[in-house]
Amino acid sequence: MDPDAEKDETPGRTATCDAPASDSGVLEDARSLWQELLELSHDRFRLAALETRRAGESLVVMIMMAVMVAVLLSGAWLGLMAAAVAGLVEHGVVLSTAILLAVAANLLLVLILCGVIRRNSRYLQFPATLRSLQTIPPGRQEAEKS
Repeated sequence: MDPDAEKDETPGRTATCDAPASDSGVLEDARSLWQELLELSHDRFRLAALETRRAGESLVVMIMMAVMVAVLLSGAWLGLMAAAVAGLVEHGVVLSTAILLAVAANLLLVLILCGVIRRNSRYLQFPATLRSLQTIPPGRQEAEKS
């Protein structure tokens, strides 16, 4: 055996040699973990980007279909109103009066629908979420506890 090899195997000498090796191992593990975290986050962001693109395309298709449905429903509604006016005229109502009755019925329906929209619009502001995010004054916290 080599006399230098015996000196390297002494307890004091071994501890000092292993310390830098274990530190470099910890650093290497930390770098590896950091790299894996970056790759994982990159994969998540890529997935989110792809799903956002798909959702955007779906939204465009849905909006186009909604516009088509609106046009078709408008045509059907106009046909229904024309039939109602023709029916009123057949029953002896003057044409101008029948048209005014159809317009009045449409305006009444518009007012009802506007009321429904106004009543539901308050939910667009996320009221419960906003309440949960607001800080509660100390005096009010005591009142809620009791």
